[in-house]
Amino acid sequence: MQNHTLPQLLRRRCLLSGLSGALLLAAGCAPSARPKSQTLAKEATLLCLGDSLTFGYGAATGASYPARLEQLSGHVTQNAGLNGDTAEGALARLPGLLQANTPGLVLVSIGGNDFLRKLPPERTRAALIELVKTAQGSAQVVLIAQPQPVLMAAAMGALKDHPVYADVAGDTGAPLFEGGWSYVLSRAELRSDQIHANAQGYGMFAERLADWLKSQKLVAG
Repeated sequence: MQNHTLPQLLRRRCLLSGLSGALLLAAGCAPSARPKSQTLAKEATLLCLGDSLTFGYGAATGASYPARLEQLSGHVTQNAGLNGDTAEGALARLPGLLQANTPGLVLVSIGGNDFLRKLPPERTRAALIELVKTAQGSAQVVLIAQPQPVLMAAAMGALKDHPVYADVAGDTGAPLFEGGWSYVLSRAELRSDQIHANAQGYGMFAERLADWLKSQKLVAG
């Protein structure tokens, strides 16, 4: 049996740790940067940040997805949806909203107007990353994907999420709720027009989102 001095043991441990880390990186198995989700306390509020889809455009007052989500989750929700808003606009509004509401969870659903206005994708991506990281400084964050605005795909019931959301989720570690708006806006019976839901559509979106939040252990089941 060999006798090792303390410095030798420490050097050996560091060598093994470095080798293990290198092997993980080489195999594409680096540890995920995604923060561990924690179930919200009952008194925690949800801040729903977004555009007209969050505001509830196309449906009567009280029929927005945040209003329905409040009923389904048991958590007080704050509707911070602004018609026509962009990712940069939401980023500018966010600090004041965080200070005024002190939410436990921020649900980010923004970007559709960026796509409709054909803003540079990298500009939208940068704003979304900064928005998510800013919110993560004081709350848990969920990123909600919005679809690519392709009218033909909407008419055929085949909308797909814009790929920028998967990129942002990967860069920030934020959990991504996929397919919610694409599902609703692909169905004529759930829309008030080509780019907005109706009351039934907002309710359907909220139900699917609530089920997903429970599956992620973010809200109690």
